[in-house]
Amino acid sequence: MKRLMKSRLLGAVLLISGTTLGVGMLAFPTVTSFGGFFPSAILFILIWLLMLSSAFFFLDANLSIKGESNMITMAEKRLGMWGKILSWVVYLLLLYSLTATYIAGCTPLFVEVIKDWTGYTLPHWLAPFSLPVLFGGFVYAGTRGVDRVNRLLMIGLIVSFVLLAFFVPQQVDLERLSHIDFPALGIAIPVVITAFGYHIIIPSLTTYLKRDRSMLRRAILIGSVIPIIVYLLWQVLVLGSVPIEMLGEAFQKGVAATQPLSKVLQNPLVGLAAKLFAFFAIITSFIGVTLSLSDFLTDGFKIKKTHGGRILAILLTFIPPLFFVFSYPQGFYIALQYAGASVAILLVFLPAAMVWNLKNYKGIPKKLFLLLVIFLAFSIVALDVLDERGKLKPLISKYMQK
Repeated sequence: MKRLMKSRLLGAVLLISGTTLGVGMLAFPTVTSFGGFFPSAILFILIWLLMLSSAFFFLDANLSIKGESNMITMAEKRLGMWGKILSWVVYLLLLYSLTATYIAGCTPLFVEVIKDWTGYTLPHWLAPFSLPVLFGGFVYAGTRGVDRVNRLLMIGLIVSFVLLAFFVPQQVDLERLSHIDFPALGIAIPVVITAFGYHIIIPSLTTYLKRDRSMLRRAILIGSVIPIIVYLLWQVLVLGSVPIEMLGEAFQKGVAATQPLSKVLQNPLVGLAAKLFAFFAIITSFIGVTLSLSDFLTDGFKIKKTHGGRILAILLTFIPPLFFVFSYPQGFYIALQYAGASVAILLVFLPAAMVWNLKNYKGIPKKLFLLLVIFLAFSIVALDVLDERGKLKPLISKYMQK
């Protein structure tokens, strides 16, 4: 039994890390480059501490309710109808938009790989089904199934990252890391917070680890420490190797940081490692997000965990994102633009609000800390709204090409 729980603890740690180390890694070096390495390192550590605190709130709220419960039941029990409605709206917008983005983002990679291996080009209408078909079965199997495939994918992610880390350090210029512009970092805050949205997997892990509070807290702590270390190392590699002008151009074009990195290094192996890294980063997040979404829908619609019920949950998980990928690809992209605000509401504000009346959160110091967390959540929402309206662009205008 102890060996089984230790294995599950390892699986939980890897699921948290895999869900966290997602596609955001490919984007945030471009948006944090304007502020510089040291300001962005401070930002990452502060956001990590904020999200770790809210993850423990989330866990306590989850454990305070008997039986299996996901966000809907938690919000309804702790906050009433307004919490339930807010959870439904924000959760579905965020996770459906993420799922649609992962499907759309991975489709070209699958098409390219299959063409390289077989010479056959997948039809345009068939390619988007690749991710749901290949990994839907693991999501159907639940946390245990996702845990098993995630361990293999994490090996691929680590190997591809090590390949990048092997070739890049010789190109790192310490002078590039000395750039500092704290105000320019304001535009990066809503992006960085989305890189720590692992809370969504916690309800699934609560059941998987038999509601063992100590083991769950350990899984959250270790599982979130791994990504912050990788993020900081990734920042050193990219910001120290790629000129800020190239990263600014990548930001304007909306391309991944691996593209200018490959140009700087001019090494075919780096290009291959960058593609593999992008692939594994997307897949590890994809299975974590879709497992969380499936469990959320099962809880929200009170779907029984029978064979038919699980198939229904899978269909509800994948059909809406696929529909928008085919018919209105910009629909979920619009929702994704406000991902920072969605994460701040769903994973910072709501967890703090849900534990407000719990016994272990009594006392003035704890109440003041909860108020601080709530204030930070709404500050991030405000920043995201200002960013989407173009109000933060002047902070980085000097780095933009005319």
